[in-house]
Amino acid sequence: MIKEEINAQVEQGTMLPLMEAFYTIQGEGFHKGTAAYFIRIGGCDVGCHWCDVKESWNAELHPPTGVEAMVEEATKYSKTVVITGGEPLTWNMKPLTDKLKERGCKIHIETSGAYKLTGQWDWICLSPKKLKLPTEEIYKVANELKVIVFNAHDLKFAEEQAARVNSECILYLQPEWSKREKMIPLIVDFVMQNPKWKVSLQTHKYLNIP
Repeated sequence: MIKEEINAQVEQGTMLPLMEAFYTIQGEGFHKGTAAYFIRIGGCDVGCHWCDVKESWNAELHPPTGVEAMVEEATKYSKTVVITGGEPLTWNMKPLTDKLKERGCKIHIETSGAYKLTGQWDWICLSPKKLKLPTEEIYKVANELKVIVFNAHDLKFAEEQAARVNSECILYLQPEWSKREKMIPLIVDFVMQNPKWKVSLQTHKYLNIP
């Protein structure tokens, strides 16, 4: 396939820059502790300085892969598939999620919400970032709001974001891994004073799994 054809398919979403895919235990948020197949899509320009997968940012480093091949591999392992990144909504997610739905999958997304929502989703984890705020539409449909707490000001940002999501959205505060010892006491105190929030931890890192 020539480069122009590949670029056209990436534009359409029938091919996507695949960084990695793996079967593991969901470590964060509402579905923590459950088995799921993760598809990590390359490409992100949100640019969080504390991001732990900076190697995902440059989409050109990750080979364009047909969505049919991704779906075929995913369904060997699980009917629960988590699409993450990078920022997956950089790309058109409809072709991938349509194919997964045809195979009876439950599909989750982890996103900053900075781009238009495409695709069919059973669960939307919105993790907003200050550098590039979510679109208005995703606040209305997010199932969980997960705010990463790197410093004390992030608690104020969390409240601002919570005021914008729908009333059914579950609210989580998660310490940034490198700052967890310092931030966990602040988060615990904040949640005890504001019990609409819950604590999320990166349990997969404590379990030493991907």
